[in-house]
Amino acid sequence: MTARLPLHFASLVLLCLSGAAFAQSEPVDYHAYEDALARGAEHAELWQAGWTSVYAGSLAFSAWQASEGSDDEARFDARVGVVKSALALGGMLLDRQPHPAAYRELQAGADGDIAHARRLLQSVAEEERQRRSWQARLGSLAVNTAAGLVIGVGNDRPEDGAINFATGMLVSELQLRTQPGQAMAAVNRFQPVRLSLAELRLEGEYAWRVAPDRVGVVLRY
Repeated sequence: MTARLPLHFASLVLLCLSGAAFAQSEPVDYHAYEDALARGAEHAELWQAGWTSVYAGSLAFSAWQASEGSDDEARFDARVGVVKSALALGGMLLDRQPHPAAYRELQAGADGDIAHARRLLQSVAEEERQRRSWQARLGSLAVNTAAGLVIGVGNDRPEDGAINFATGMLVSELQLRTQPGQAMAAVNRFQPVRLSLAELRLEGEYAWRVAPDRVGVVLRY
């Protein structure tokens, strides 16, 4: 988003918006982008290790239950669980979060190249959005629906099938919602802006800041 506004008009708008608005000028900081990607990479590694362990443990337990379950129903449910856990574990191993690779690329590039850092951050932010979209839920919906039908219809236990479906969708939603979101937060925080007054041109970024008693904008140029 780009805006061309005289400086005095922009200041007037800020004051009208807040009554006691505040504006700050800060230098554009390459390290702010670097820090967002670094925190995202750390979160992604923890997220990856945690959910991989969850699904690996679930797979091992379901495999044991499939042969050692207390009754036929328990063993049947465990076999369904083996398939679900194996699919989830495969997804974790094959579909990696983008943050570690983006952070490595940033470190390998020219230090201080803020344009490159911004492009990387925007790319990762877009993938974060896609991973939280309704389309990202279609895979888990299909798997859990099939599992619920196999138990509910195929094994003639509709209540158990519904519970299996609901539990699977809950776990899938929790997995989705705990994904890293640092890039989206950073991109949403600072948006590009261009201010001009006669021959004076300023290009930078702005971010809204909200305090208990006032609203204002931080300008970075």
